[in-house]
Amino acid sequence: MPVTERPKPSLVPEYCKGCGRCVSVCVKGCIAFDDEINPATGVVPVVIDLEKCNGCGLCIEACPEPYGLRALDQGEDYELQDPAKLYGARLSEAPEPEDIPAQRIPLPACQPLVIKGNYAAALGALLAGCRHVYGYPITPSTEGAELMSKLLPRLDGVFLQAVSEVATVNHMYGTGGAGLPCLTFTSSPGFSLMLEGISYMAGAEVPAVFINIMRGGPGLGNIAPEQSDIKLACRGLGHGNTHAICLTPSTPQEMLDLTILAFELSFKYRHPVILLADGYLGQMTGKVQLPDHMTKPGIPKWAVYGDLAHRKNLINSIYLDEHDLERHNEYLCGKYEAMQAEARAETFLCEDAELIVVACNTPARAAKGAVQELRHQGLKAGLFRPLTVWPFPVEQLKAHLGPGRRLLVVEASAGQLEDELRLALSHAGLPVPPVAHVRRMGGMLPQQDQIVAAATAILA
Repeated sequence: MPVTERPKPSLVPEYCKGCGRCVSVCVKGCIAFDDEINPATGVVPVVIDLEKCNGCGLCIEACPEPYGLRALDQGEDYELQDPAKLYGARLSEAPEPEDIPAQRIPLPACQPLVIKGNYAAALGALLAGCRHVYGYPITPSTEGAELMSKLLPRLDGVFLQAVSEVATVNHMYGTGGAGLPCLTFTSSPGFSLMLEGISYMAGAEVPAVFINIMRGGPGLGNIAPEQSDIKLACRGLGHGNTHAICLTPSTPQEMLDLTILAFELSFKYRHPVILLADGYLGQMTGKVQLPDHMTKPGIPKWAVYGDLAHRKNLINSIYLDEHDLERHNEYLCGKYEAMQAEARAETFLCEDAELIVVACNTPARAAKGAVQELRHQGLKAGLFRPLTVWPFPVEQLKAHLGPGRRLLVVEASAGQLEDELRLALSHAGLPVPPVAHVRRMGGMLPQQDQIVAAATAILA
């Protein structure tokens, strides 16, 4: 029997983009926006009052999304279909992407350079294959960005002074998402502004390297050196479940070496990596030996590179379904657990030490001098120097702990390094030995004589 009544529209909310075109063309005013987000799409669909509808069909014609609005006969049912089936095969199906491996390029032997720590980190990034650097000037890190701005245009690279640190980290999100090594130089207040973007990058598994030349705080503080961001880098990288490997050099040579390592680790784990140095180390001049090779980066198969081979790839940190987000966080936790294998430390005279001095960055240099002085006095002291503060090298420290051993934590902050030490021991189920400390703040660094005096009092 023929249908005499014009069919009225039926909405499939999963296809509705919430563009509102149907709302504007409906002469009866029977279409309006809903007041709730559709959890399957993340947008607000429309709702239709069929009592007012006269079945004119203008809304169906206006709908840009096929099958978002469809004219249904009375009583007809509709089953949601896969768009790939509705529209058929793509005109050009891309093959599955494959990794394009990095290449190792030999370098000629050369004499050591005598350069600043910031310059050493910049050269390390270039040797690691980084050709994309974004940043906003901030003392005491600016020299690294300045050198990159001079060198990268000659190397077919890109240096962009962003309008802010917030813009910087989002430029890095795009570049890292394309599978390309990228870097920024910043300092403590600027690093704070990047935290939301770092959280996005961790959730979306985007590699990048952040060189943070720490200065005094809180707030703008001053431009003098301080280890003010250990807590921030280890425990506060944006909202949610975020950690990142945090490397802590103490010489210009390590600024170069650990920057190269940072890029290796960032692509190994598809994750941001932080290099924490204090203001003195960024400005300090020292001898730096270049390696015997450099890296020409490849393109990982997961990259959103913008070509045919990678057109199917997607980088995303949004999971609207609670179960999906929980599973993603569980996956990230597994990655963080795997990163524990990257914990690194260097020891000096710890084998028979009764007192172990724990220090990193520039304070570790004064601590090493203090240990040598204590040994000259016949006192058994040693230096334990974390090269990563997250993950903290607790297994390496465990090997030097025992009955009667004591710890002296030397740092340019109000206990941020000591907190990481204590937390790592607690998580490892290890007893915390007696811990003393030497602390300076506000741009003042611990001095060798202060460390010697504190250690002598402990060992007396």
